[in-house]
Parts: sequence; structure tokens; C-alpha cells
Amino acid sequence: MATVSMNWSLPAINNSDLRRANRRYSIMTCASLKKEISSVGVRLTEGQGNLPKVVLTSPHGSEAELYLFGGCVTSWKVANKDLLFVRPDAVFNGQKPISGGAPHCFPQFGPGPMQQHGFARNMNWSLVDSHDVEGNPVVTLELKDGPYSRSMWDFSFQAIYKVILDAKSLSTELVITNTDKKPFSFSTALHTYFHASVKGASVRGLRGCKTLNKDPDPKNPLVGKEERDVVTFPGFVDCVYLEAPDELLLDNGLGDKISIQNSNWTDAVLWNPHLQMEACYKDFVCVENAKIGKVQLEPEQSWTATQLLSVA
Repeated sequence: MATVSMNWSLPAINNSDLRRANRRYSIMTCASLKKEISSVGVRLTEGQGNLPKVVLTSPHGSEAELYLFGGCVTSWKVANKDLLFVRPDAVFNGQKPISGGAPHCFPQFGPGPMQQHGFARNMNWSLVDSHDVEGNPVVTLELKDGPYSRSMWDFSFQAIYKVILDAKSLSTELVITNTDKKPFSFSTALHTYFHASVKGASVRGLRGCKTLNKDPDPKNPLVGKEERDVVTFPGFVDCVYLEAPDELLLDNGLGDKISIQNSNWTDAVLWNPHLQMEACYKDFVCVENAKIGKVQLEPEQSWTATQLLSVA
């Protein structure tokens, strides 16, 4: 097992300076770390918009891409087929969150007292470790509080995000630690976009779950119970499934069956915008692992959740 430890991140800066700073630091960092980490199946390079991007490659040929901005996995390829989806309207300017892949929603899922889905997807994460296990690459990112986060949520915290690529799987572990002297609470999710044919896509495993259906009124969701064995996407879909099982099966309608396993992500969300995004809604579905209810952490306490995506 080869191991490389590092700690690189962008300093806290104003949004107006993010684009210039991202380009400057990406050039410096890519040049200094590229040679150091390339031998362990991890390569740091410039992605779209000159944002720093980590490329993971397994000895089996699978590949994943992870942007430090937002700590966002944007690509997961098995047999040269990308199973994740990035919207065509996604921007890579270091100011707006990346629309696609698996963005972080933290410390708030959905609307609330702060901006939609919190701030973690709008911040630069640090690359703090890289190693391989039997040739399979593993990277660890870190996010800490700063002036930007504290302007919305005045707490000290640490988020550690580990990503592991195997032949036919992509696994993640998210650990949130309260580093403050006072308790805090949060909600969170991985807003994962899967490449799909929306007419043929379906999800199994949700029968019997309590539902919060945000169609037609997102502010007043309808409470119900899922009665279907196979949930499809016939139109606009925005539904929360409380106390969801630890494994769902996604048929993406393109010939792939993807197992979505988790621990401690107690809830699930299905979303497709339908005609609200006419240019691309036919090409993806979101199946999100989430923690809708508030997690309460006392000082020095941690919360951990894992996700394992695998394709048959």
C-alpha cells in the first residue's frame, strides 16, 4: 500500500475573488503534486474552469473524477461508461455549486434559514490524504469552517469525506465532527445525479416507506406511504422517503442496474425536474441518500454515514 499525505486548500476569500484564486492555486498545486500522487492511481489536474480536479483510476480500468470545489464527485466510469450525470447548464466558476455528480448538501438540506442546500457545495475542500488499497485509489478531503460558512452558520466543524474507487464500485464515507464549544444540529444529503433514460428508469426497495411528496406544493408536502414495488419517473418527481432501507436498486433504463447501499443515511430522495429543465430532464434521475431529520452533535461528537454504489 502506497500512502501520500497532504493538506492543500484555498484560503477563505470573498466570492468575487474565487475565480481568480481558483485558477492561481490550481496551477500551483497541480504542478507541485502531480508527480507525487500519480503512482497511486490518483492524479491532480485542472478541470473545467481551471478548477482543481482529482482523477482516480483503478487497476481494473474504472475511473472517477472529484472536484475540490464543493468536494463534488462528477464522474464515475465503469467500462468507459459514465454512470453519473452533470447537467449541461452546470457552471465551473468556483462561485456557483456544480450542478451534477454527487454534490454535498450540508449543513442544510433544501430551503431554510441559509441558502438552498447549505454551503458545503460552494466551498473549497482540502485534499488531505491519498493512498491505495490493493491498487484501488482512496482519497480523503476535508472541509472546515471559515468566514464564508460562519456568515450563515456560526459554528466550528470538520467534515471528512473519503472516496474509494474499486472495479465496479464507488464508496464514500462522510464524517461530521463538532469542533465547537457549543452543540449544533444539521441535516445533510448526497444529491446524486445518475445518467438515465427517464422513461425507462425505476427504483426498487421503497415500498412501505413514509413519503413527503413535494408535488404539487414543495412548501406543504403531502404525507403518504409508498405502495409501489417499482417507483418510476412519469413526470415531475420530488419525494422524500423517511426511514428508507439500507439498499435501493436503480435501473437507469440504459441497461445498468446500480445498487445504492448506505449506512446511517436514514432517508432517501427521488427527484426529476421534468419540464422545468426541458433540455436535460430525460437524461438523468436523482436518487439521493439523505438525513432529513436534524442530527444533534455535542462538542467533540461525530456523525458518520457511508454510501456504496455498485454496478452489476
